[in-house]
This record gives sequence, structure tokens and C-alpha cells, in this order.
Amino acid sequence: MNKEDNFINTLFEETDETKETEAVEPQKTEIVNMSVGNIVPNLKNPYKCREEDMKPLEDSIRENGIIQPLMVRKDDKANVFEIVSGHRRYLAATRLEMTEVPVVVLSISKEEADIILVDSNLHREHILPSEKAFAYKMKMDALKKQGKRTDLTSDRVGPKLSADEISDTDSASQLKRYIRLTNLIPRFLALVDSGKIALGPAVEFSYLSQGHQNFLSEAIEKELATPSLAQAQKLKKLEQEGKLDVGTILSMVKQPKPNQVVTVKIPEDKISKYMKPTATVKEKEDFLARAVEYYGKHLMRQKDRGAR
Repeated sequence: MNKEDNFINTLFEETDETKETEAVEPQKTEIVNMSVGNIVPNLKNPYKCREEDMKPLEDSIRENGIIQPLMVRKDDKANVFEIVSGHRRYLAATRLEMTEVPVVVLSISKEEADIILVDSNLHREHILPSEKAFAYKMKMDALKKQGKRTDLTSDRVGPKLSADEISDTDSASQLKRYIRLTNLIPRFLALVDSGKIALGPAVEFSYLSQGHQNFLSEAIEKELATPSLAQAQKLKKLEQEGKLDVGTILSMVKQPKPNQVVTVKIPEDKISKYMKPTATVKEKEDFLARAVEYYGKHLMRQKDRGAR
């Protein structure tokens, strides 16, 4: 087990000292208009702005303006305000060439801002696995910086986290699996987000080196086939033993998987008249195989005659 996995396991270990996440103190909220030039997005924002969401939002803002103000905080180092909530409204405003937007300035830390950013978007109707992975990682890191963890050296620096401090929908084991996805290269994450690779195998692939991930993702796209969970676990084991090479990766991708073998179904009444009534399923399968082989040879003979 590497240091990262050990840290995550330690982080979610339940103890009597587990406490709820401290909520951000209620603040007096005053809506002010702020120059778009003084606002910057959170560069680690894990959520994507999808074009299908932006068009109706832009139409609404064009007609009614920004009804819900953005939440921002003063940047700790630069003379700008970082977005806490409202990245899509900010993007729409820039596209519409607005010079000012309504905001609420919050007096909160960077860690509190990251937690709000994650929590305010986790319950979207459509959220990609990669978005959830980096959101959980962002919130975990923010809570860690607040001291809510156990040090890797076992020196007590703060209470351990429970899974429900990061998510109210996913278990601790599921959280760990999602956070592992942050070790995947972007090309692999795209395959996961598109549904071409399931979460289980993707977690196993996250233990491969970037070079092996690149080769494997290229092989998957070229061969239009993905290793099974058992094969993914074998790849991980070979990687950890230092025995994995590109030849092994390619042969495993090309190896037929039961759930990826194309099955052709033929109505029984189409062939029953050519066979005895008592024929077994195996006899019917053999009959069809011989018939296809015979017909294939017939087509080849016709092709040869036509070429003469």
C-alpha cells in the first residue's frame, strides 16, 4: 500500500474522536456590484461548464440579468476576488460582455471556500465520475488543512474524518475509489466519463504508470475493447511487481471477454425444417457452423470464377 492509499485509509478510519465538519459561521450578506475584471475563477474547480447548460443560462441572463449573485472571497495573495460559487454565471457574464456582476463577498478561508464550492455542486442532476473524483479530493484536502485528520506518522494533530463529512451519498469505500481516479491521465478519465470504462476497472488502472496508462488507453480505443475487472486487477499486480510490459497490455486488451463477444440469434423455425425434431442445442449449433462454412466456401468459388 502506497503512502497516498495509507493516508486515505487513515483519514476515514472511524474513532470516538470523529466530529462533524465545522460549518461556516453565518455572515451578514450584502449584495454589491463588482467589476468582472476584479473576479477570478477557482483554478481547481472540478466541475465543468457544459455548453448545453450555458445556452439557456445566457438567454436567461440576457433577458433578466443575474438574479442570484455570485459568492466570492478576497484572494489571500492578489488584489482580486476568487469565485466561491457561481462559475457558470461568471462565464455567461463574460460571454455576454458584461462589465459588472452582483456578488456577495464572504470573509472565509480558502479551505472553507473550497468546501462550499464542492458542496454547492455535488447534487447536480448530471455529474461526471471525474468531477466527483476531483471534488471529493478537493474537499478532503481542505478538511485536512483545517486539521481534521490523523498524521501519517500517527502523531495526533486533529480528529479523524468520517465519510459523511465529505459525502452524504457515498460510503467510505466508494469515496476512496473515486479519489483514486484522480491518479488517471486525462485520456483515461475521458473514457470513464463516457462510460466506456466502468469504475471498478478504472480504479485498478489508476495504479499503472502514466506510460502504461497512455499505451493501454490507446489500445482500448484502437481495439474497441476493454480489459475485464479481473484482467485489470492482474495488470495492477504485474505493475506493482515490476513485470508489466506493453506486450502483456496489448494481448490482454485483445483477449476476448465473455461480455464483449458478439452473439447472433436465429429463430429456431428458420432451421428446424432442415434438422431432425430431436436435435439437441449442440447439434443445432454444429449444423449452423458447418452450413456457414460451406456457404462461405461457395461464395469464394463464385468469386474465383468471376475473377477469371
